[in-house]
Amino acid sequence: MATATTRTPRREAFGSRNVFILSAIGSAVGLGNIWRFPYVAYEGGGGAFLIPYLCALLTAGIPLLFFDYAIGHRFRGSAPLAFRRMHRAAEPLGWWQVLICVIIAVYYAVIIAWAAMYTWFSAQLTWGAGNENDFFFSDFLQSADVADVGVSLDFVPQVGLPLIAVWLVVIVIMALGVKRGIGRANLILMPLLTVMFAILVVQALFLPGAMDGLNAFFTPNWEALADPAVWASAYGHIFFSLSVAFGIMVTYSSYLKRKTDLTGSGLVVAFANSGFEILAGIGVFAALGFMAQAQATDVAGVATSGIGLAFVAFPTIVSQATGGSIIGVLFFGALVFAGVTSLISILEVIVAALQDKLGWGRLRTTLTVSIPLAVISMALFSTTTALSVLDTADAFVNSFGIMAVALVAVILVSWLLHKLPALQEHLNRRSSFRVGILWKVLVGALAPIVLGYLFVTELIAKTAEPYSGYPGWFLGVFGWGMVIALVVFAVLLSLLPWSGRSHAKDDPEYDDFLVDEHYAPDPETGAVTIQPSSAQRGAGA
Repeated sequence: MATATTRTPRREAFGSRNVFILSAIGSAVGLGNIWRFPYVAYEGGGGAFLIPYLCALLTAGIPLLFFDYAIGHRFRGSAPLAFRRMHRAAEPLGWWQVLICVIIAVYYAVIIAWAAMYTWFSAQLTWGAGNENDFFFSDFLQSADVADVGVSLDFVPQVGLPLIAVWLVVIVIMALGVKRGIGRANLILMPLLTVMFAILVVQALFLPGAMDGLNAFFTPNWEALADPAVWASAYGHIFFSLSVAFGIMVTYSSYLKRKTDLTGSGLVVAFANSGFEILAGIGVFAALGFMAQAQATDVAGVATSGIGLAFVAFPTIVSQATGGSIIGVLFFGALVFAGVTSLISILEVIVAALQDKLGWGRLRTTLTVSIPLAVISMALFSTTTALSVLDTADAFVNSFGIMAVALVAVILVSWLLHKLPALQEHLNRRSSFRVGILWKVLVGALAPIVLGYLFVTELIAKTAEPYSGYPGWFLGVFGWGMVIALVVFAVLLSLLPWSGRSHAKDDPEYDDFLVDEHYAPDPETGAVTIQPSSAQRGAGA
């Protein structure tokens, strides 16, 4: 055991369980809830989609959320350290998740910057009625044509300057730490986000044609339930929506106090996230119903998803609606707040991992992580080729990064390391909602099947033809090359030595936690097994 003079300071912690829940909800509620879920539900059968969505939530989303919570809370570390403490061979999984967060962070920030600028534009209707599409792509982003795809150094100031502001805000939050920075930011931003979006929904419901939009959103198409692609879409959305397999929930749960209701907290987070998604669907499709009526078409003619919904369709609604500026400010302000709460959780995965690996202090690690990421973000995404780079990185990292690491994690932990019984025991020691054999079946059997199906489907789709018609070299660098690099660098990072102060056997809090919980650490690997307490031994447990 290390001497008192070299011991690492105790691990940071959230101020309370409620702050953790708000922070976890803040991570889960992001841009995808607002601009992706409504369209996915509409395309998947409207009201009928709620059946596969609920099945996916109960059989995959919540079980994998518990899975992440159990790993982070039991092994008391960032993703790489937690997986290492489980087994030395599992450490690359943690670094794989960290590197996925690196890629996501550099492009996620620019979308927040776009939303911040559009909050300002909404107040003045800067884009001009009828010019919303050209304004976004040509005037605002100054995007290059697909034929000219590459990496440009042509700086776009109206994107670059707000991007700098976004990075400055999140760096300050991160530097303040888990309790004073991340916790307090979520205490402020999440209630504001909820209030703003609730007002937006009420505003949208009073627009002419709103009921037509809601009918399109909720009217069930029962035939869609016979389509395997609809079920796959529901499961795919749930995996991304709840922030599982990013390393986020592993990291956040490591900041919880020892005696915390893990499964109860997970249920609150999962259902709050789903509630926000349904609320977003109501607001978005009420607004799209108004847009369809104004353009004398049906909702199918205006329904869209992602960037097209946020930065083309909604500005069109803002231009046409009475009091549209208020709707625009509320909508884009909500995107900013949802984006910031998610971005700080993504960055925390990276900061926590390097803190654990190197044994550095909070401020030093935050600046070492954030400044290079901000520079890369500026270099790639404040130029005329930003949109194509963002589109490619997002498509490939989500399909072959997050999905692949989730697949490998559940197989490794369940079938090769046989850790599910120990994780189940850990969850049940401190939770109001106990998990049993069904949880192990869902994580160890159903999740690999579903993830494997989604992965193969995406692989076939991406190899059948060039993604979005981009050149082969471009996809090789920012698509396939990036996916391969994630795995290679994850293995390399796992081979680097840990700081003496950050290894399991030199962490006083981890040692105390094991003693308190009756765990026995392996002196070489840091892996632990449960030991019965003296009371249990006396009772013959």
